[in-house]
Amino acid sequence: MKSLFLSAALPVLILAAGPALALAPVDPAAVAATNPPPHFPRDLTPEGVKAADDHLALEAVDGAEARAFVAASNDKALAALTSDRRYEPFRQQAEAILTATDRIPGVSFLGEGLGNFWQDAANPKGVWRRTTLASYRTAQPQWETLLDIDALAKAEGRDWVFKGADCLAPDETRCLINLSDGGKDAVTVREFDLTTKRFVDGGFVIPEGKHRLTWLDRDTLLIATDFGAGTMTESGYPFIVKSLKRGHPLAHATEVYRGQQSDGGYGVSPMVFRDKAGAVEAVLFSRPLDTFRSETWRLADGKPVKLNLPERVAVEGVMGGRLVFSPDQDWTLRGVNYPAGSLVALPFMALEVSVDELVLDPHGPPPVIFAPGPRQSLQNVTVFSDSIVAVIADNVVGSLTRFTPQRGRGWAATPITVPANSAVGLGDSSKAKGQVFVSTQGFLTPPTLSLADVATGALTELKSAPAKFDASTHVVEQFEAISTDGTKIPYFVTRPKNLAMDGTGPTILFGYGGFQASFPPAYKPEMGKLWLENGGVFVQANIRGGGEFGPGWHQAALRENRQRAFDDFAAVARDLEQRKITSPRHLGIYGRSNGGVLTSVSITQHPELFNAAVIESPLIDMLRYQDLPAGASWIGEYGDPRIPGDAEFIARYSAYQQLRPETKYPRVYITTNTRDDRVHPGHARKFAARLGDQGHDHLYYEDTAGGHSNDADPVANARRWARHYVYLSQQLMD
Repeated sequence: MKSLFLSAALPVLILAAGPALALAPVDPAAVAATNPPPHFPRDLTPEGVKAADDHLALEAVDGAEARAFVAASNDKALAALTSDRRYEPFRQQAEAILTATDRIPGVSFLGEGLGNFWQDAANPKGVWRRTTLASYRTAQPQWETLLDIDALAKAEGRDWVFKGADCLAPDETRCLINLSDGGKDAVTVREFDLTTKRFVDGGFVIPEGKHRLTWLDRDTLLIATDFGAGTMTESGYPFIVKSLKRGHPLAHATEVYRGQQSDGGYGVSPMVFRDKAGAVEAVLFSRPLDTFRSETWRLADGKPVKLNLPERVAVEGVMGGRLVFSPDQDWTLRGVNYPAGSLVALPFMALEVSVDELVLDPHGPPPVIFAPGPRQSLQNVTVFSDSIVAVIADNVVGSLTRFTPQRGRGWAATPITVPANSAVGLGDSSKAKGQVFVSTQGFLTPPTLSLADVATGALTELKSAPAKFDASTHVVEQFEAISTDGTKIPYFVTRPKNLAMDGTGPTILFGYGGFQASFPPAYKPEMGKLWLENGGVFVQANIRGGGEFGPGWHQAALRENRQRAFDDFAAVARDLEQRKITSPRHLGIYGRSNGGVLTSVSITQHPELFNAAVIESPLIDMLRYQDLPAGASWIGEYGDPRIPGDAEFIARYSAYQQLRPETKYPRVYITTNTRDDRVHPGHARKFAARLGDQGHDHLYYEDTAGGHSNDADPVANARRWARHYVYLSQQLMD
């Protein structure tokens, strides 16, 4: 047994206490194929799936039938949840946490100072503000307000939500402000002057859309957006990049790069990389072929040139004349093998010129900076002018390393000391200053924000968040479950120290398992206050489909192998039962977005394992997801239901089609947002409606603003968390 020390807030984190356990479950996909439910389409073509769907009207976001369904469902859900004696205390506690003035203000470099976006009870929509580094180090920084979003929304009569700012280096006095109406992903972009603290008269204004844009120079933007008919992919994203000059309308923009209308993914993106003085080092374009495959092009002498890179790649930055990137697949160039998940730096010439015409500088640094071990993965990378800082996870626990090129002698890897057994994250960086913000946290350890000096490797703590719940009562452990194919699946358990190991522990099992997203230990103050302090257990499963162990961990659960993620999650649930931490009566699950696929499928495949499920902002109808915006961008993850072979394996698990009237499901809670333009609310609505048709008790609640990320209003977010934990308490504690 290996012991890992967490921090002063928690004595010990125990790894793999005892052997991993597993049962041999029945294959639910095989059962579904031989015994289809009543609403399973006989014809899996798009037309056949649509014909078998009796709730298509709920896909109309603001349709009359949909509005009536939402209103009736909301009344039922609010009556069940807000009347509970726990609701108001939970809401007050969550609001106090989310609007607390003693939380760490997240900052980014902004000219000579630091910028911060801040929301609290007085400014729920938030203020964009700045201070100096010296002032930020003090207990009470002096902030200068740049833009008050509450005041702007009131003055303009719009439900504005701040979605960030892009300020032009090196002085960063001109910024592109992204404003969303109601929290949607689509934004309006307006130019803002930090010297006058006003929007620029006659400045850049880009109407609402899902833009991909960046500064080229003070008078020029590179922008991919909706330029009119035939300029968007079927996913609703742009595939053309144009150069827009100040004072010119979009119609006069000049094309600089074009993909194809059939492209998948999230739309073509321009990227401008600058040196520490703010001068342009390189202009690149990423052309997505599907969700994860892309081409990378460089603008050279005014013309785009395709780079010889793997299609699965993460571009991390530019160091001098070298491109720093991480291949997400094993890749060979010029007879040299580069493993998936490694960190590589190659001269642009090596990527643009025929391999027979180029000889690499023998005195320069070798291409491979880092190659991961079997349980390691590259998580975050920041590229500076003469060094690279990277977060490397080892068995889901983070470390920080600085890589410096040694002429002709490889890359020197120097550890930067961070608290042991924490999640480590990189924030904003400044090439000019040679600094990067570093955050650390754990399940029971509040976040700390530090500033790393890259030249010296020194890490200086700036702020430490106060505890928002009593962590002394709980302990964190890490175990492994064995999935159906023998793969070891790690998971974390945060439980009361005195938990009776008799299967009665009220437990929330969280999972995601998609899009190579990693979930290391993280401080969740509202969960700690509303759940842990009341004796609850929280479990986080690092199932396949995520990025905890690099690209291979993700790709193991793609497309026809999606069932592996569901099997992993079920294996963790069984392992918890075998260890007597909990039992099906006291085990609930939570997932949102792609996690909504996971939770809805888990309920339909294994209703015997759970007694609660919070299914939030979910994808559920996987046979029609490509027709609901922006579903077609995820075909690389799930497959394309319009292709017969893909439709067959997707239909085996798609929860909307797999619901059965004769099966006993737990009372689930489905929730979403009307203004979610990333995952269509029709998924959640239709699933709730079909549950009702079949006589299954359930709750459905749809908020009317906030978008997919639920970050528009901390006061509304507090109500959201209160509803979640009231429901989970009712199902697992009562």
